[in-house]
Formats: sequence, C-alpha cells, structure tokens
Amino acid sequence: MPDLGEIEAILLEDRTEEAIRLLEEYISSAQVPSDRAYYLLGNAYRKKGDWQGAINNYLEAMEINPDSPAKNAYSIANDILDFYNKDMYNQ
Repeated sequence: MPDLGEIEAILLEDRTEEAIRLLEEYISSAQVPSDRAYYLLGNAYRKKGDWQGAINNYLEAMEINPDSPAKNAYSIANDILDFYNKDMYNQ
C-alpha cells in the first residue's frame, strides 16, 4: 500500500477516485488514526464536489488533531457553502 505522500501525489495528479479508494484503505488498515489521512480524504471529496464528504472528513481530522490543516480547510468549506445561494439559480 502506498504511503500518504504517494497518495497525495496521486490526488495532485487529479486521480481523485483512486486517491479516495487508497485513502479509505489506508484509514481502515491504520493501527493509529491519522489526521493527515482524513484531511487528504476531505480534500479528495472536495475536489470531487462532495462537500458533505469533505466536511465529514475534515471534522474527523480535527477530532484527532485540533491543530490539523483540516481546521482551515473546514472553515473555508463552510465559508464557500454559506456564500452559495441556491435560490439565486432557481428563478
């Protein structure tokens, strides 16, 4: 199984589905929970447009490590979702 650095490189190459699969395998087989793995999984879901999946994984990362970079990503995701107004597009 690739390490998190290799999985992050896959994600940066826009191989999002592959990165999600590898991260889920990594998380399920890890002896110790990894905030970085959840943070990367959140980023992968965000790239895919799955905001709920992204937020859920950012929250998991923050539960493991309150100082995780997921804290900033979570805040940004919420700001984006707060700005988005569906009614504006339903006229």
